[in-house]
Amino acid sequence: MPTLYGNTTGLSPLATKTLERIYRRKVPLATIATPELIKALAEASHETGRQVGALVHRSGEIDYVVVGDATRLMLPDIGRLRAAQGRFRALRLVHTHLFNEPLTRDDLVDLVRLRLDLVAAVQLTPQGEPRTIQYAYNVPVHGKDEVTVTVEGAADDGDGDGRRQAELPYRTVGPVAVGRVDVDFGALIQALEDEFTKRSRTRSVAAKDGRAILVHVAEKSKVGALARAEESLRELTELAGTAGVDVADTVLQLRDRIDPRLVLGRGKLDEVVLRASELDAETLVFDRDLTPSQASAIAKHTDLKVLDRTQLILDIFAQRAESSDGKLQVELAQLKYTLPRLGQKDDSLSRLTGGIGGRGPGETKLEIGRRRAKERVSFLEGQLKRLSRQREQRRRRRARLGVPVVSIVGYTNAGKSTLLNTLTGADVLAENKLFATLDTRSRRLRFPEEREVVITDTVGFIRELPKDLFAAFRATFEEAADADLLLHVVDASDPARDQHIETTEALLTELDLISIPRILVFNKADLIAPEEGRRLLLGHPDAVLLSATDRETTRELLAKLADRLKSRWEEAATVPAYEAEVVDGELDDGGLFDGEAESMTVLGPPSGSSAEGVGSRVRGTFEV
Repeated sequence: MPTLYGNTTGLSPLATKTLERIYRRKVPLATIATPELIKALAEASHETGRQVGALVHRSGEIDYVVVGDATRLMLPDIGRLRAAQGRFRALRLVHTHLFNEPLTRDDLVDLVRLRLDLVAAVQLTPQGEPRTIQYAYNVPVHGKDEVTVTVEGAADDGDGDGRRQAELPYRTVGPVAVGRVDVDFGALIQALEDEFTKRSRTRSVAAKDGRAILVHVAEKSKVGALARAEESLRELTELAGTAGVDVADTVLQLRDRIDPRLVLGRGKLDEVVLRASELDAETLVFDRDLTPSQASAIAKHTDLKVLDRTQLILDIFAQRAESSDGKLQVELAQLKYTLPRLGQKDDSLSRLTGGIGGRGPGETKLEIGRRRAKERVSFLEGQLKRLSRQREQRRRRRARLGVPVVSIVGYTNAGKSTLLNTLTGADVLAENKLFATLDTRSRRLRFPEEREVVITDTVGFIRELPKDLFAAFRATFEEAADADLLLHVVDASDPARDQHIETTEALLTELDLISIPRILVFNKADLIAPEEGRRLLLGHPDAVLLSATDRETTRELLAKLADRLKSRWEEAATVPAYEAEVVDGELDDGGLFDGEAESMTVLGPPSGSSAEGVGSRVRGTFEV
């Protein structure tokens, strides 16, 4: 028997037979709908008092007959996968409107989201007779990148979707009288597909993962909601750029409350779907952490790839991690993030894997995936504990040597690595990107009178750092736990510098590092006006203002370091000199530093000593 889809509850036997007979109709490719199909849909709507639609394949067959309610038609799942690049679904929707209404937003969203060939609405008279027909089809549009800000309850420009007709990714025709539709449907669709294919071949895509729309949703009842939302969206844009995402557009919405299922709310999400079609965007990135159910619901509603803020940061860390412990930490965080989402299963996960010694239902593929993920998590946690112990041993050896340690901390992209390079002459990677460096780097800084200090660069902080990532990288921050002094670097040119200071201090408190003495360093002085720099120092009298790219501006910081570390050097003067051995031409420092020694300076005796040859023993300090 033919299958009816949608709202089939309460249909009479006569109505059911009327609907089933629609499957017998054939529609030539040259026409949108034959008079016979239009009449059959009108009769079924009049009999049921509901909208009735048919999804017509280009072969002429009726693939689906769908029943709605008086004002809406809910289409069946015709496949989550998108059509091929530049191609449509090869299905057109012809359905009835009982109250002579035009194409609705739902009709147009279905057209764009499902990449249907065409959507046509047959408008009926009160007596159930077909009067006019209106139809719409997708068109290629070259939309401009822009920030769309919407406040819930605000009026739009009157067209019902907040955008000008010229920017829309579809074109509407009609309504026209049913018998006067003069269009060659087959030729129209062929021309459109050729145009879409041509566009997809010529369009250059900068990012490997395609284009994305960034979405921020905030509650407007909070004080300063709009300003905070704009700053958060700006930071998300920087994160996306660091991850290699081509940002096509950004959407900001203020609501009375966050929608518990779709976050944005259905109407606004439909607008985002239309905007994604305009800009050929394939991904939505939300500036918040989505629950597994929210991510699944949004993906199902939009047919787009959905990412949240945590996934974006995890992707950046996965790209940037270089050391073995950094890669382990990222993998652990990714697994902990993924575990709760393994519950999003499909029918393929119901296969059984029993056997000898395992009679009965056995484990499903889902359970096997969870078990293996948990086993991997336990293994990674063990590996990280071992590496943490090794770091602790290195710190103890370093403490015995008596060399003071200064750790550079601060918000990401504040210029910490650049400052390390300028102070020590190192060549650590420094880029104008968030999380350009993830692995701890230590370098030696020499002061007059043979006084030295080890300066350590740490991973940058960020607001709402994902908890799994924070837990995984907690061991990395242990390097700062034994520091004698912290340099808290702040981007003076960033409008959100006060919030960055608060975020860094809150994370230092959570890491039990807030009690360590620290110097506040305002970086990027060359990017602000002199008056603004003076105001900063008035508010923070003990701070230092400098430009990490200009060594001359660091003199005040070096003087403060020497003053703060004076007592520490005096204590170190009583510590015996450290011995290292050259073995097979390699400098063996007993695991003092985390990394390979780059150079050695012999302290004494000044002549007749050499660091060359197997078994030579020298007293020295080491640049790492």
